[in-house]
Amino acid sequence: MRELFVEKVIDLAEEFLDNNQRVKLKEILTEICLNYQIEMIEQTKKQETQKNNTDILNKFISSKEIEGCSTRTLNYYKDNINKMLDTINLPISEITTEILRNYLADYKSNSNAGMVTIDNIRRTLSSFFAWLENEDYIVKSPVRRIHKVKATKKVKETLTDENLEKLRDTCSNIRNLAILELLISTGMRVENLLN
Repeated sequence: MRELFVEKVIDLAEEFLDNNQRVKLKEILTEICLNYQIEMIEQTKKQETQKNNTDILNKFISSKEIEGCSTRTLNYYKDNINKMLDTINLPISEITTEILRNYLADYKSNSNAGMVTIDNIRRTLSSFFAWLENEDYIVKSPVRRIHKVKATKKVKETLTDENLEKLRDTCSNIRNLAILELLISTGMRVENLLN
């Protein structure tokens, strides 16, 4: 870091110095810097922010695991919250409602995500910030003022009695007919039937 500091100073002063002065300045700065610890404040601050945010996120995930959330849910929480923290790149205590609204709007436009996906992310963030509030990491959740995202619901078309009879007629054996009747009468998904 010292060498980088010395090089940066010499680069900035280069137009004001001749070659001999540059060499002498480098010697002087190198000697002075031996007695000091030099670090980049911005980079250190950024690393601290990321470490603190990661520590808090891990505590949140642990608490959700204790509450009985599935591994899939925990991964979904972690991925969405990590994306938000990496994108915003601020300490959690400095994240405001406006910043989160902009994040959700940018996420929607950049990923072409649907309204249901955006609302799922909003709910994940709401859960995270409510936990932060309950654990006294923040005073008030910034997600409180971000309301549910409305999504249009698609009404699924049902089969008519005539279509159901046509399906029954196409069954070539009793097994297929039993499967069809089970699906019709219970409304279960094909995936559930296969399992």
